[in-house]
Amino acid sequence: MSDSKRVLLAEPRGYCAGVDRAVETVERALDKHGAPVYVRKEIVHNRHVVETLSDRGAIFVSETDEVPEGAIVVFSAHGVSPEVHKTAAQRSLRTIDATCPLVTKVHQEAKRFARDDYDILLIGHEGHEEVEGTAGEAPEHIQLVDGPDSVEKVSVRDESKVIWLSQTTLSVDETMETVKRLREKFPLLADPPSDDICYATQNRQVAVKAMAPHCELVIVVGSKNSSNSVRLVEVAVQNGAQAGYLVDYAREIDDAWLDGVTTVGVTSGASVPEVLVRGVLDYLAERGYDSVETINTANETLTFALPRELRPARTAR
Repeated sequence: MSDSKRVLLAEPRGYCAGVDRAVETVERALDKHGAPVYVRKEIVHNRHVVETLSDRGAIFVSETDEVPEGAIVVFSAHGVSPEVHKTAAQRSLRTIDATCPLVTKVHQEAKRFARDDYDILLIGHEGHEEVEGTAGEAPEHIQLVDGPDSVEKVSVRDESKVIWLSQTTLSVDETMETVKRLREKFPLLADPPSDDICYATQNRQVAVKAMAPHCELVIVVGSKNSSNSVRLVEVAVQNGAQAGYLVDYAREIDDAWLDGVTTVGVTSGASVPEVLVRGVLDYLAERGYDSVETINTANETLTFALPRELRPARTAR
């Protein structure tokens, strides 16, 4: 019966405050300085955003040494290590730092505990830009712990001076499982002064957990290199959805996924513009899923000021 088909739409979803700020930083830099503006790595992990900014004249590079001397370079929302700041200065680059303030907070924690000579156990995914940036703050004090299974390899100098920090975009559940195993091994393990898992990552996972038990299928809009988007698919399946898929665009949906499905859950990662979610909802509506119910588990009101280089000048009275 076609009228029983429905979509559950997770709220909150999509852009978080840090992503919003980072994308706007590149747009404002282009407005102010004209093209090209160089960006180290992807400003946020979303294909559509990167392609749209490229069309406007942003040039994405892997490292600062690819940027012409004296040019403008924006650092991505994921943060960079002190080494990157140093090489940018050596090339006289004009830097605009779009690092998410929540990532900056983890960097400050890493520096502080390194100064106090702690062993810092950084829970995160190997090779992720955020992890590389944070670890670069104190490489001699930081060890990466990539999930619960890598705990047995960890060794520390002094079991009474150990603290954990984490990549901001991880799954809350997996992180706490890793912490639990670390604490079994190091009973005196200290917690970070404040929760490192980003509010937006957490909120998006909570919304999916509320929605998943009622869905045969959950579609997460997001890119494959977006850690928080990949986690949302895992959270959906672990919490009752029969299937979960990650798509960048509606056109990537396989109609076979919809066979026998009455309820489709839809959400999006923290770096995903709402226009892509609308595309998925339109696609589903054309196939009879035209009843949309929002599952709201939190209201997000946080915003971050732009980097100071791009804030409007105060007019003198």
